[in-house]
Amino acid sequence: MASVQAIAEAIFIVDSGSDDNTLAIARSMGVHVVSHPFTTQARQLNWALDTLPIRSHWILRLDADEIIEDDLAQAIIETLPALGEDITGVEFARKHIFMGRWIRHGGRYPLWMLRLFRKGYGRSEDRWMDEHIALTKGQTMRLQGGFADINLGDLSHFTTKHNGYATREAISILINRYALVANAIPTDEPLAIAGSAVTRRWCKRHIYDRLPFGCGPMAYFLYRFIVRAGFLDGVEGVIYHGLQGFWYRFLVDAKVLYWDRALRKLPDREARLARLEELTGYRLQEI
Repeated sequence: MASVQAIAEAIFIVDSGSDDNTLAIARSMGVHVVSHPFTTQARQLNWALDTLPIRSHWILRLDADEIIEDDLAQAIIETLPALGEDITGVEFARKHIFMGRWIRHGGRYPLWMLRLFRKGYGRSEDRWMDEHIALTKGQTMRLQGGFADINLGDLSHFTTKHNGYATREAISILINRYALVANAIPTDEPLAIAGSAVTRRWCKRHIYDRLPFGCGPMAYFLYRFIVRAGFLDGVEGVIYHGLQGFWYRFLVDAKVLYWDRALRKLPDREARLARLEELTGYRLQEI
């Protein structure tokens, strides 16, 4: 919140049940706090875009662990007023800070992400995981400057969070595999996501997903750690690339395999959906 106070006309937090001091701290800083039950990151953002009284011409989406550094804040201030109407989105190069170290290698920097967009021109893809902001019209540009994802939790927090991510990604894979849930975004315009996200998604679908079980995570880890020089990130890099590049991907594949065995023998969509809800604890029929 402090990192964007100087550039934001208003700051909104969409909360889904915090039980710590988050909301008190936010209100003390003049932040507008609203509550909405959580289903997915995508639908939380789209609800905010449809509901909040946003008056500014540009919207910046940030996760709770992301920070706009001073140089990027200054670049935003100087650049936005001069942009033509054809530019409706701005990409930032996100950098990961893990155990106090900037993870510069392994293909983790720069990760260009569309996070700033003109009001009315951006929405989130309606996906369980790996959702991206997409433009309904216009083009993007890239802006240099510090955009940091800072993991302040310990390793238990990191692995617990990624276990949850793995569950949601496995659900997404199985939803698509068995066409369990309609997937629609309320817009009349076609959506376009940034080029780097398209490339990563193509590689996953056409290369990674076709490898035998267990080979994908190992190949991905070796690619990041050896080919993309992740070993240069030191001890912190070994831990980060090992957990995020291998363990997490292997966990997703294992959950898909485990739950797919329970679903494939069921007779229809309704039975599979009910069983997946039972296995994961998510109420998928409400999506």
